[in-house]
Amino acid sequence: MSRTLFTFKGGVHPPEHKTESNTQPIHSAPLPRHLVIPLSQHIGNPAKPVVNVGDLVRKGQMIAAADGYISAAVHASSSGTVTAIDMQAVPHISGLHDLCITLETDGRDEWIERTPLDYLAMAPTELRMQLRDMGLAGLGGAVFPSAVKLDPGAAHLCPTLIINGGECEPWITCDDLLMRHHAADILQGVAVMRHLLGSTEILVGIEDNKPEAIAAMQAAAARMDFAVEIVPVPAHYPGGGAKQMIQVLTGKEVPSGKLSTDIGIQVFNVGTAHALARAVHHGEPLISRLVTVTGHVQRPQNFEVLIGTPMRTLITLAGERDGTTGVLMGGPMMGVPMPSLDVPVVKATNCVLVKSAELFPPLPRAMPCIRCTRCADACPAELQPQELFRFAKAGDFGRAQEYHLFDCIECGCCSYVCPSHIPLVDYYRYAKSEIWAREKEKRASDLARERHEFRQFRIEREKKEKAEKLAAKAQAKRTELSAAPAENAATSEADAKKALIAAAMARAQARKAEAAPKNTDNVSPETQREIEEIEARRAKIRELARKPLEPKEKN
Repeated sequence: MSRTLFTFKGGVHPPEHKTESNTQPIHSAPLPRHLVIPLSQHIGNPAKPVVNVGDLVRKGQMIAAADGYISAAVHASSSGTVTAIDMQAVPHISGLHDLCITLETDGRDEWIERTPLDYLAMAPTELRMQLRDMGLAGLGGAVFPSAVKLDPGAAHLCPTLIINGGECEPWITCDDLLMRHHAADILQGVAVMRHLLGSTEILVGIEDNKPEAIAAMQAAAARMDFAVEIVPVPAHYPGGGAKQMIQVLTGKEVPSGKLSTDIGIQVFNVGTAHALARAVHHGEPLISRLVTVTGHVQRPQNFEVLIGTPMRTLITLAGERDGTTGVLMGGPMMGVPMPSLDVPVVKATNCVLVKSAELFPPLPRAMPCIRCTRCADACPAELQPQELFRFAKAGDFGRAQEYHLFDCIECGCCSYVCPSHIPLVDYYRYAKSEIWAREKEKRASDLARERHEFRQFRIEREKKEKAEKLAAKAQAKRTELSAAPAENAATSEADAKKALIAAAMARAQARKAEAAPKNTDNVSPETQREIEEIEARRAKIRELARKPLEPKEKN
């Protein structure tokens, strides 16, 4: 019995442009002279270098270790020499540089010793950490570290596992070709996922415009020792999005602000499953991936590419043509423009789409929003794109968040249908980046305040400890004195009294010296007589003060 499928709201049907590249076999890209390997190829903390300039490395060797739980290691894509660890251009929409390790390859492509993992005999936590150290990350676009997604959390199981073979974005065909040629390896990776997540229902969603891939996956599923259901789904963009695939296959919606695991479902891309199988069964870290090179090139096709290979190399292999107007990493709906052709292929690179004026004519100048609500009708996340645009443009990021800005999957449906040609997704990305930057600043400010408060607390604690030590020392001294013989105590008391008397006399002498008249030498005779008269009166007053008072006469 066929599975009942559901629908999601919105979406569009852009031209597919799949046949340009999916009719050619997979080719391996040649080993480049230099590999530039960024240390931040995944969501989370960038990897930390564990090699130095001048080090000799082999293919598959870890060159940067994961930094924390949400991170993934980075490995040498081939053997050679580390020639630089510096900031270089990376494939990011910002155009900013990031820390990279550059390898000069030696041409030998010499592997490290590879050891398969006996995953059934390993503790789940140990296996996940091994996968983190092998650089496993999602290859469907988000590039989330796989070790984190393979943790079922407090529930200790995730009943439904969905393998996403939708690949709804126009022009991209790497997942299609991967399923056609490596279906068995994909399902071997699914077996490992099933083991870690405790899943009992395995669904593989594939858009119905990929009949060869569907057939290959069905044949491979028939040979597995557990049930795998291959489900053709309608080709409807963005049906390959994780939340949309969940809704189509199960009818369930992921609540706003929640994860799919909160409703007992986890989703992985077919490329991630294939990489997981290579890691577990062959001991191979993630150092290459399948990349579609298409658009304005002579021979559109898919290449198996080493991470770090310059995109220019792939375009040359596919046949560079005159009239290129730019390059996108990804498809025309969600792809991002590249700052140059020399940026490297990374784990997130599923497609290198070469643009031309004929294939991608420049958009007309953006006009004011006419409030037609076409964007709202097309939004698969059921948001209000026109309101998000208004708040983002005005810098009212708080209101944008109230309208669930972060539920936007940046699919581009709103921009695609906008009659005013407003680049709506660009505004949403801008707003998100501003919010993230402000939250980062706030976290830094909070951390500085906490450090200051802790410093003040430490200073007060040290003062208190010092006072307590002095009090204890004084008490110990008093105890020592009280325990001495009585004669010593009496002598000490007498000595103390003598010291007090001597101190009092010294103070009196000092006061007397201060009260004595100054500058009485070499005075005139008249002044001397005045002084003598004053002193005589003082002497008489002192004499009278020493006599006892006479009793008063009675009246």
